[in-house]
Amino acid sequence: MLLPPRILTLLTALLLTLPKLGHSAPDLAPTHADIVYAKVDDRELKLDLYLPKDAKKPPLVVFIHGGGWKAGSYKSCSTSWLTESGFAVASISYRLSQVAVFPAQIHDCKGAIRWLRAHAAEYGYDATRVGVAGTSAGGHLVLLLGTTGGVPEYEGTVGGNLDQSSAVQAVADYFGPSDFILRSENQPIKTEDPKSTVFLLLGGPVKKNLELARFASPVFQVNAGDAPLLIIHGDKDATVHLDQSQRMVDVYRQAGLEVALQVVPGGGHGGAAHFTPPMRDQVSRFFIKHLRSNTP
Repeated sequence: MLLPPRILTLLTALLLTLPKLGHSAPDLAPTHADIVYAKVDDRELKLDLYLPKDAKKPPLVVFIHGGGWKAGSYKSCSTSWLTESGFAVASISYRLSQVAVFPAQIHDCKGAIRWLRAHAAEYGYDATRVGVAGTSAGGHLVLLLGTTGGVPEYEGTVGGNLDQSSAVQAVADYFGPSDFILRSENQPIKTEDPKSTVFLLLGGPVKKNLELARFASPVFQVNAGDAPLLIIHGDKDATVHLDQSQRMVDVYRQAGLEVALQVVPGGGHGGAAHFTPPMRDQVSRFFIKHLRSNTP
C-alpha cells in the first residue's frame, strides 16, 4: 500500500532526526579540527578536539573510532557529548589495517596521547589524568591502552614526544573484542577468513599466528595497577559476542582490578541503545570519578 506524500514526508523527517548507528545525538562541531599529531611515511595522522564551554582546564577523554580496524573515521565521535559534562574530548585517527598491520594501530594511539599531553597547555585542557573511550575496534584499542601503560613493546615512536606518558587512567569500552584466541574458537569467520577483520589486522589467521594474537589481545596483558574499566555491550551482539566482554571482566576481577559491565538488553553491535541518557550518565560519572582531581 502506497502512503500519501504528506505521510512519507513526515516519516522521512522523523528518520533524519534519529541517532546515527553508535551515536546518541548528531555530531557536535569540533572546536579545533584536523590537527596533525604525527606523520608516518608521509601519511598524516589527525585528531579533532572538542572543548566544553566555560570550563577551565577540563579533564581529557580520548575517543577511538570503530570500523573493524579497516574503516571508520575520527570525524565520527560517539562521545563528543561528554563536553556537556565538562570534559575535553579528542577524537583521533590511526592507520587502518590496509595501510599497516598490528601493532601500528596501538602505536598510533599511544603517539596521539603523548602528543595531547605535550600540548595540553596550548589548548587549555588538563591531561594529568587521561580517560579513553572506544567503540568496537576502537574498544579493543582502548582496552590495550588501559592494560599496556609503560610496556615498551606497545609504545612505538609515532609522533615523538617520548618524554610524555601514554598511560591512561580510565577506560570506557563499547563492545570491543578482547581475546582473539577465544574468538578464533567460537567465531572463526572473524579471524581465519582472509577477508575477515582480525585476519587483516594481524596479517594472517589467528590459529597460525597465536603468539601475535595473544600479543594483540588485551586479556593477556592485564596486570595489577591497570586502569579502571567500564564496559557497555549488547547481549544480542552478533558481530562481537558478549563473551569477549565477559572474558575481560573475569580477568580483571582475578587481578583485583576495578571493572563494571553494563549489558544492554536486546542490544546489537552499536546503536542508540548504548547511548541513552542513563548510559551517557553512567559513562560521565565513571570519568568524573577517575579523572577529576578534586573528586574523591
